[in-house]
Amino acid sequence: MSEHSEQTGNTAEPPARDGRIDSATEAFVAHRNLLFTVAYEMLGSATDAEDVLQETWLRWADVDLDTVRNQRAYLVRATTRQALSRLRTLRRRKESYVGPWLPEPLLTAPDVAEDVELADSVSMAMLLVLETLAPTERAVFVLREVFDLEYDEIAAAVDKSPAAVRQIAHRARAHVVARRPREVVSPAETRSALEAFQQAIETGDLQRLLDMIAPDVVLLTDGGGIVQAALAPVVGADRVARVLGRIDAAVSLQPTQVNGYPALTLRLGGKVDTVLAMRIDDGLITGLYAVRNPEKLSRIDRETLVSR
Repeated sequence: MSEHSEQTGNTAEPPARDGRIDSATEAFVAHRNLLFTVAYEMLGSATDAEDVLQETWLRWADVDLDTVRNQRAYLVRATTRQALSRLRTLRRRKESYVGPWLPEPLLTAPDVAEDVELADSVSMAMLLVLETLAPTERAVFVLREVFDLEYDEIAAAVDKSPAAVRQIAHRARAHVVARRPREVVSPAETRSALEAFQQAIETGDLQRLLDMIAPDVVLLTDGGGIVQAALAPVVGADRVARVLGRIDAAVSLQPTQVNGYPALTLRLGGKVDTVLAMRIDDGLITGLYAVRNPEKLSRIDRETLVSR
C-alpha cells in the first residue's frame, strides 16, 4: 500500500498487471480523495465509504477506458450508485442501532477549513442534517450543492431525468436550509468557543458552561451499545451541563481538527475515549456530538484527506 493510501485510509487497488490497468489505476488514484468524500458525505461512515471505493474500483478496472469521455464524471457516477445501494442497507441497520447514531468522525487537515463549503459539507452538524433526507435526495443534494455537478450528470448517477433531478434538488435544498445551522461559523470562532468550553470543563466551572450553551442545547452520545452512553438525546442547558460536569477528572481533553472544524478528543489512559464536536448558532452552542463507539474511533489518530 502506498503512503497516500495509508493516509487516506482508502482501500488500495490491485497491483497493475498491464498497461490498461496502469491507466485505470492512475485515473482512479487521481480522483480517489474526491470519490471518498462523495461516498462519505452520502453515508456518514468512512468504513462504508472505503467499501464503496473498493466496489467502484473493481468495476472501473473492467471498463474499456477508450469508451469513457469524462473519467471524473464516470467515476463519480459509479461511486454514487454504489453509495446509494449501501445507503439503503445502512438505513435498515440504523433502525436497530442502540442509542443515537452519529457519523464516524474524521481527523482532517487544517487546510480543509480554508474551503468553507467543503468544511461545512463534512461537518457533524451538516451530516446529521443529511441523515434526514431520503437516499436519492441526499445523493442529489451532495452532488449538486457540494460538488457542483450538472443536472444531467446527476441524472445519470441516480437514474432520474434531469427535470426530476431539478425538482429533487429544489426540495432537498429547502429541507437542508430549514435545518442547517443558521450561519456559517468560522473555524476561528469555533476554536475560540472550544477553548472556553474546554477550560470550563477542566475547571468545573458550571456557570461558565451554562453561559456558553443554548437553553435548548442537545447532546447526542453514540456508544453503539458497546460503551456507556445516553440512549436518548440529552436536552436542555441544565441537564447537559450536569452530564458534562461528570466527565472523569482523569480524562485529558485535547483540541483537534475533526470533519473540517475544531473539536475535542477525550483520552483516558492515553487511548481515545470520545470525540466531541459542536454546533454553534448565534454565538451559543446548540449541539454537542460525542462519539464514543470504539468502532467509529479507529481512524481518528490518522489524517483522512477529503476534497472537492
